[in-house]
Amino acid sequence: MRRNLDLVREILIWMEARPEGRNVNWKIEIEGFTDDEIGYHAYLMNQAGLIIAADATPLESASPKWIPNMLTWQGHEFLAAVKDDTLWAKAKKDVIRPAVGATFSVLLEWLKSEAKLRLGL
Repeated sequence: MRRNLDLVREILIWMEARPEGRNVNWKIEIEGFTDDEIGYHAYLMNQAGLIIAADATPLESASPKWIPNMLTWQGHEFLAAVKDDTLWAKAKKDVIRPAVGATFSVLLEWLKSEAKLRLGL
């Protein structure tokens, strides 16, 4: 399964919207994505330090079924950088282009530089 940064962003937005500050129902649904895709991306996001997630993978499952629990500081920081739809569209066009295959760290650096430009720094 390929990493989908649109799904990463959507999971972060969904997590931030939880009034309790965490996922109390242990279920997450995002339109257009399967439970397998969400579970795999929650696993990746936990590895990256964006969220704290729990492993709920049944033994018979072919893919990881991790459940997002709460955002980390780094998750909040990344979300602050990608929440703006215009900036996200620009990032997808200029950095995440499939042919280029930029890494997550390159995307973070680009987002930081864009934020500095917007602030006049």
